[in-house]
Formats: sequence, structure tokens, C-alpha cells
Amino acid sequence: MKFLEYKAKGIFARYGIPVPRGVVASRPEEIRDPPLRAMVKAQVLIGGRGKAGGIRPADGIAEIRDVAGRILGMDIHGYTVRTVYVEERLDIEREMYLSFTIDRSARDTLLIASSMGGVEIEAVPHEQLFMEHVPALVGLHPYVLRALTRALGLEGHLAEKVADIARRSYDLYRAEDAELVEINPLVITKDHRVVAGDAKLVVDDNAEYRHLEYAKLDQDRTPLEEEAHAKGITFVQLDGDIGVIANGAGLTMATLDILNLKGGKGGTFLDLGGTDDPDRVAQAFEILIKAKPSVILLNIFGGITKADTVAQGVKRALDGMHATVPVVARIKGVNEDRAREILKGVGMHSADTIEEAAELAVQVRRGGV
Repeated sequence: MKFLEYKAKGIFARYGIPVPRGVVASRPEEIRDPPLRAMVKAQVLIGGRGKAGGIRPADGIAEIRDVAGRILGMDIHGYTVRTVYVEERLDIEREMYLSFTIDRSARDTLLIASSMGGVEIEAVPHEQLFMEHVPALVGLHPYVLRALTRALGLEGHLAEKVADIARRSYDLYRAEDAELVEINPLVITKDHRVVAGDAKLVVDDNAEYRHLEYAKLDQDRTPLEEEAHAKGITFVQLDGDIGVIANGAGLTMATLDILNLKGGKGGTFLDLGGTDDPDRVAQAFEILIKAKPSVILLNIFGGITKADTVAQGVKRALDGMHATVPVVARIKGVNEDRAREILKGVGMHSADTIEEAAELAVQVRRGGV
């Protein structure tokens, strides 16, 4: 679950992290009592807003409304701006970077900080990064905070303020089941305040049941991804036009990789998981067909999910939607012979291995079969 900046800052403030004063609006006339020296910020779930012209300064209510009117409706990397956040403009003396995220290779929380803020963290030289793992059973100890502030070149009251913000950010990270808590930039103002100039928060989707208050958040999903999410189906739209469907996230990702090696490009990632319900398979397949793939690559290993169950759902979806999209299938496991029989009547191209299936899908995509 991703949060728009103003919503993330509302949560940051709840944990005692200082944020600038701001107001949110979806129309210029809704802006009332804004900070009169302001930054008008497009609210979209993607980076690069500033470079795209989605963050602009404005002074006074008339200019603020005029700038907001020009930002609203903008297209920023495929996202339409529907809300703006009018925020107090900070007198910046220094910008830093601070985040807590998951280091999956270490299976631990990773604290990242840098004295270079306001830029993408990937652009910061490695030697200018402070990185420290924070084991869940140990927590964020004072010695880590002291090392953090020394690495940032801070001392005295500023060091105490930054250490306090880091501690509160970690508390937020743990309590909200976050995958990422990021402040970039973490601003030191000319009057020696320390403020979260921007805020990014990503909460683990698997913890959604523990955070029902976030269930209606705007997410960076396409309409089909929203439909799939509402039905509990793992579905992601990609840049290609070959629909990929498999059972199990690992198998689906491997199928995409092999397809890419054979010269194809996946247009969807659809993971059936362990379902053994033909109706659920049909629902998933119907969503896939709505994405209008040129060909569908089906890779099924029948274990918990029986191969013929998937085949019944696929046939039901194709028949119900009168779809003529070709299907290339590699089916192995429980009841695979019965599954092949079921799919013979829907124009299926059969393959024994996933490599053969990927090559065949590319050939069908190019009209060679």
C-alpha cells in the first residue's frame, strides 16, 4: 500500500515527526487559509514530480490558486494529477536523507542515511551513505543513533533532533508494518528546525487486515489491477503484449524471465496461486483477457492445483467471453492428460517444456504459427 505525500505526512505527524503545515485540494477554489509562502505539490504515486513541473513555488492566495489550477489535470509519467498539496515553503539551510526499509537479502531492517538529501538515493556515492541493519529482536539502540548523527556531521541540539526523528520513524516503520519509511529531504531550516520536507510510506499489502483504515487508499494500480485486487487475484500489468499466467509467484516470475530470454515481452503477471476452484480460475482468466494480449502463455504445474481444474476455468472464460486469443500451454502434474484434452477445443498450442512454450508463444505473437 502506497500513500500520497499528504497522507503519509499525516501519519508522520501522528508519530511526532515534524512536518510543514499544508492544505490539500482537488480544485483551486477549495484552497483556503494556505501558507502564504507555499510550495504547490502534485499528489501522485510516482517520483519525478519536480522535474515534470508538478512542484512549484507560489506566494499569496491568488498565485497559489493559479499555480494549483495549472498543476491539476497534468499528466506525470502516466498519472493524472487530481489533488494538490499546498505546503509551507521552508527556508532550507541543509538537506539530508533518512529511511528505513527491508533488506531482503539480509532478512532485516536497513537504516539508510546520507548528508546528501533532495536527490535520488541511487545517485549518492556509496561512501557517502550510512547504512546499518536494525535487527527486530534488538531494535534501534542509542549507539546506532549516535553513529548516525556523527556520520551526518551533526552535534548538539541538531543531533538530538535528528536522532529523535530517526527513532520515531523506526517506531512508525514497526507499528505500521511498513516496507519503506523515507524522508527525502530531511530539512534543517535556517532557524534550526528539523522537518520532513517530503514523506514516502509503503505498507506491506499482506498486513492490510491489520490496517483496515487504509483499505480505501488510492493506489498506483490500473483499473484491471484494481478489479483483480478486489477479487483477491494477484495480477500486474506490464509493458508487453504476451499474457503470462502460472500458479505460484516463483513459477510466474520464472516464466516471464524465460519468455524474455526467447525474445518475448510479458504483458501481464497473473499468479493463480494454489486455487483448485474452476470458477476462480475463470475469473482470473477473464481479467487477463480484458488486457487484450496477443497470445496467452499458460505454465501450470499441477500439485495442489490440479491441471484439469485450471483447464476447466480457462475454457469457461474463453467460451464465456467468446475470446479467440491463442493459448500456448505447458501443463505438467496431476491430471495433465485430462487438462490437454479440455484445452484442445480452444485453439491451444501445446509444449512439453517452458522453453518450448516460450519460443512457441513468441512465434504465435509474430504470426509464424
